[in-house]
Amino acid sequence: MSVSSYRSPSLRAALVLLAIAAAAPQARALDRLEFRVAGSTDEVEEVIKGASALIAARAAEDSETQDIFSAARSEYGRLVTALYGLGYYSPVVSVLVDGREAAQIPPLDAPETIGTIIVQVQVGPPFRFGAARVAPLAPETEMPEGFRTGERARSTLVQDAVSAAADGWRSAGFAKVDVGSQTVVADHARRTLDADVRMAPGPRLRFGDLRINGEQRMSERRIRKIANLPTGETYDPEELADSADRLRRTGVFRSVSLTEDETVTAPDLLGITATVVEELPRRYSFGVEVSSLEGATISGQWIHRNLLGGGERLTVTGEVDNLGASNSGVDYRLGVTLDRPATPTADTTLGFGVLVERLDEEDYLADTVSLSTTLTRLFSKRLTGSLGVGYTYSDVEDDFGSYVYEYVSLPGTLVWNSRDNDLNATEGFYVAAGATPFAGMGDTGSGGQLTLDSRAFVGFGNEDRPFVLAGRLQAGAVLGPELIETPRNYLFYSGGGGTVRGQPYQSLGVRPDPTDPDYKIGGTRFAAISAELRAPITRRIGVVAFADAGYVTAEDIDSDRDDWHAGAGLGLRYDTGFGPIRVDVAAPVGGDTGDGVQIYVGIGQAF
Repeated sequence: MSVSSYRSPSLRAALVLLAIAAAAPQARALDRLEFRVAGSTDEVEEVIKGASALIAARAAEDSETQDIFSAARSEYGRLVTALYGLGYYSPVVSVLVDGREAAQIPPLDAPETIGTIIVQVQVGPPFRFGAARVAPLAPETEMPEGFRTGERARSTLVQDAVSAAADGWRSAGFAKVDVGSQTVVADHARRTLDADVRMAPGPRLRFGDLRINGEQRMSERRIRKIANLPTGETYDPEELADSADRLRRTGVFRSVSLTEDETVTAPDLLGITATVVEELPRRYSFGVEVSSLEGATISGQWIHRNLLGGGERLTVTGEVDNLGASNSGVDYRLGVTLDRPATPTADTTLGFGVLVERLDEEDYLADTVSLSTTLTRLFSKRLTGSLGVGYTYSDVEDDFGSYVYEYVSLPGTLVWNSRDNDLNATEGFYVAAGATPFAGMGDTGSGGQLTLDSRAFVGFGNEDRPFVLAGRLQAGAVLGPELIETPRNYLFYSGGGGTVRGQPYQSLGVRPDPTDPDYKIGGTRFAAISAELRAPITRRIGVVAFADAGYVTAEDIDSDRDDWHAGAGLGLRYDTGFGPIRVDVAAPVGGDTGDGVQIYVGIGQAF
């Protein structure tokens, strides 16, 4: 392997160089930077420029001459390492600073100004693997594609192969696996790289005791219960990661780290230390969402993260909807929930809830009280399920009279979430399916509600700022009771920001009385579909084109005249870092439930 004559500066020289850089007055920036690469391809040039310290230093707003000079001296190693990663093991790199080789300029003789830097790279021929061996391997270890004789000898493949071998042994319980010996030789005459690495698995280990550091208000016993480290069982890095994730999900801790002991406790136990830093126990949050027709929604939340010292989360939520709405009154909601993690099992959360609400909708007025108990189980990082029991009492008034709905329900849900970002997804899927049997009391019917909310996201184009195609399908049905006997919160409407933008909120329902066309309630069958194209403009600003359509009907109800509607429009997004600010402007394009333009403002994508 050849590189221009260059020796790394000593530690003392490096410290002197840093001192000079800190003390030097600001000088003019680099005038010209030129790369001359011989024997390259587009891939090689892209990698070289991506690895270049000079390009990064020149792009910095506050770079000075000493910064540029330091970058020039480090350019050799960075470019050679990058070329090794592509399988080129005989590069020659020259960095000329105003005609002088950067490696030959003493740090104490650094130039006060720099006009031109020319980086010359002779890439040389690509090398291929001669021998490509990492052994022994644990059963079912998958080696990286391309690590075999005759393939391009990228140095990163050797590193990946060693990492894969180590991961295989760790997954089999050999936590202290290490590299026993390694021989990596580049044969320039044959243009081959021989890589022969011997692994030293060590003994198979079991989880030892879990020690805990840093807890203050949180009970140590509860930390152990939540972490659920399988002490005495064969070591598994996934189990270790799962234990850390369980602690993080409680929201009690600002940071969680689980580290393995350096030494093994006889005969084969590996102790683990959990180091935690607790969050402040209380948190407040507020939110505002605005629609030109639906009015404003103001919400607030107060959370106590560790109410009784066992990770219990008390949440008080208040919400006021439809402030200034043109087609309905103001809605009020107040909810209190208490959740306890690791009850009864490590991946199950027990929750209790109380909800009091007053809904002043266009078609009815309802005062409702609900009590619920729920068990939520995390089956995997993507699959979550919940099962509960609830009691609801609702006093409803509409144009036809007063109704009391009283019932017991057994709500169950399954959620599959593979989105890369919940507030601003660019790829993945989200599917939530719900089934809620309910038994009515008095005049309330019995039956069940089925719901489905599925979303898909596909990104394409620029990897950092991709275009995104997003689609959503919602569906629902109520089975069993007559329409009037069905609790109103189980019936379906369409229209508004959550279903069809451009149409008034809950403007599409069914009309059960042919003699009174103004009397409308929700339907027992529902479907809605939405599609968006999200396009980036800058790093933070994007635009969206969207179209929505909704359908509502009920058995034995003739709603052919107004059973569907649609809307379409354009939107603007501004990425705040924690989620995009959303502004959508939409208008009706189908159906007869609305007219004019609607404006929606909120945080996060529409779905």
